[in-house]
Amino acid sequence: MTNNQISLVELLQIFAQYRNNIIVNIKHLQEHYQRTAIKRVKGVRDENGELLQPWLRTEYMDNAEYVGMGEFHFNRNTATINMLIKRKAKLAKLEDKTPTLEVAGLLVNDLNTFNNYTIVSDGKINVKSLQVKISSKKAFDLLKEKGILDAEEFDFHAEHTIQLDNLPLVPSDGHYSSIDGLFSQLAEIKVLSSIISAHLKQESDRFVVAQVDELKNHYLSKNIYINFPTTNEYPDINEALVNGSVESRVSYKVDIGSKDILNLGKLYSANRFLGRMYRLYDKETREVIKKPSFEMAFQENLAFRHKLLSSRTNITKVDELMKPIFDDFLGLEDNGIVTAILSKVGADTLAQILQDKDTVTKEEMVAALTAAKTKLEEYTDKIYRDKISPLVFYIGVTGLLPNEMAVKSITAEELATQYPNLQFSKYEQEGKFFVVGDSIISVYPQTEYYSKKVAVTMEK
Repeated sequence: MTNNQISLVELLQIFAQYRNNIIVNIKHLQEHYQRTAIKRVKGVRDENGELLQPWLRTEYMDNAEYVGMGEFHFNRNTATINMLIKRKAKLAKLEDKTPTLEVAGLLVNDLNTFNNYTIVSDGKINVKSLQVKISSKKAFDLLKEKGILDAEEFDFHAEHTIQLDNLPLVPSDGHYSSIDGLFSQLAEIKVLSSIISAHLKQESDRFVVAQVDELKNHYLSKNIYINFPTTNEYPDINEALVNGSVESRVSYKVDIGSKDILNLGKLYSANRFLGRMYRLYDKETREVIKKPSFEMAFQENLAFRHKLLSSRTNITKVDELMKPIFDDFLGLEDNGIVTAILSKVGADTLAQILQDKDTVTKEEMVAALTAAKTKLEEYTDKIYRDKISPLVFYIGVTGLLPNEMAVKSITAEELATQYPNLQFSKYEQEGKFFVVGDSIISVYPQTEYYSKKVAVTMEK
């Protein structure tokens, strides 16, 4: 890093600050963009592998050369930064391009589409430059002061090429927060979020069932986002590798965990854990329901109880973490853990409703669950944004831990000897591990595949 030179991370922070004053040449970006994953196409494949396309398509409402500056997002467990670009679009029939203007009693002639462009992929620059126009003199002056622009005078008509590949990715003097206690917070929130999401899978606080079905038939989510089914462009990866359509690379994943649970990926989904530890039964007939799920929880005649476990059931640290949260939520034990989690994220309404759930309507419960889900997601996003993702990015870029966390790495075998409750996947067994306070940072390789062909047009 030279004198006064800023890092890519700091440049993106400036872009984010002035994103309403900077527009990006989307055609230039598309023409020079290289995918970092297997290209996905809209539709599903039949039993013969043939692609069945959706009956609707999207059409952009602009055909502009420029789009608004996107939002930048750090990946949660790789040194990757994506730029999310939003554009206005409408739905039209694939067959004759007839526009679809109304669905489920809603006007849908002003929808948003979202496209992710990977700026940094696994610690390496993937987009070498951006061509932009700048409408704010303050933004222009700041970028010029930082050595990003060569132009002498501010000209809002001028297009500027901003080189990204000549910048260091991270600042040399960055400071990173302690991660002590974060894993337990995230794990508890993830468990509760999974329970709530399982309840809401077929429910909406805005629409009746028939509306949800009609939205789904038109590839729209309950939040009115376009949601086409997608599948890999190449159904046979091995064949694509042989003919050169696809290439592979090694991606290094960075996870945080505890001395009992290596990472959040070890947690069960809500419905899987429900089937593992609980029975759902008819309160009148006492008949046990096969394949219980939280979607059934709104049926008044059904109730939950603990499952009688066989002596062969191996109770793990994951079970010990999840069970008190489930017991409390299901009303089988009053340990206060659910209320504590909800209060922490500001979702007190659901906490109160769960205390009085025998007297509330289904509509009230769905509304409270939906609001709490948003609060839990926002709290989780903030932890990652402020404390974990910057650390993950630094480790992925440099291959090092920050000076304030510097400890010697150990192997999976050495770690398992010290902490026998930990469970390792085949990828994790090849990793390196760092014990930092009460946390464990894992760094392990994983093979990723990507479409070699350069994308030259944005998908519709």
